[in-house]
Amino acid sequence: LAASLMKIDVEGVNVRIIHTATGAINESDVTLAHASNGIIIGFNVRPDAGAKRAADAENVDMRLHRVIYNVIEEIESAMKGMLDPEFEEKVIGQAEVRQTFKVSKVGTIAGSYVTEGKITRDAGVRVIRDGVVLFEGELDTLKRFKDDVKEVAQGYECGITVAKFNDIKEGDIIEAFVMVEVER
Repeated sequence: LAASLMKIDVEGVNVRIIHTATGAINESDVTLAHASNGIIIGFNVRPDAGAKRAADAENVDMRLHRVIYNVIEEIESAMKGMLDPEFEEKVIGQAEVRQTFKVSKVGTIAGSYVTEGKITRDAGVRVIRDGVVLFEGELDTLKRFKDDVKEVAQGYECGITVAKFNDIKEGDIIEAFVMVEVER
């Protein structure tokens, strides 16, 4: 079991086995786990009564298993859970700016037509002119006619204002993207 656990390879996380022994899990095992901020893994064994009380009192995590594959799977998923999540950008839609409207107190409203995918209220946006990214930020408003909406699908027109950016011109592309967590 110890050799199998040492073979688990998760980048950025290591397994350290502090103590291995045969027989029932006892109070000294719990004390050692508590002192080293570790967990106890029991394979085909049970804790004695004193060990159970000590584990509850010291908040020591005790995992008992009968199948070796379950132990390995559980430790590997716990190690993956210790890593910071990794995110990847996913473009969800594009809109072409057809007309602009300057409105005092609001800024520039981009009268746009969604050409691909969808534009959602909570997505990040990029303003692209002639293939060059001018600005990356967030939407301020997304409207269909006079109504605030959560999303606008391909083939529909909408009014978009981009937070902290007013230099939008006809012909610009507004690209919407979301960050999705990548499984490791």
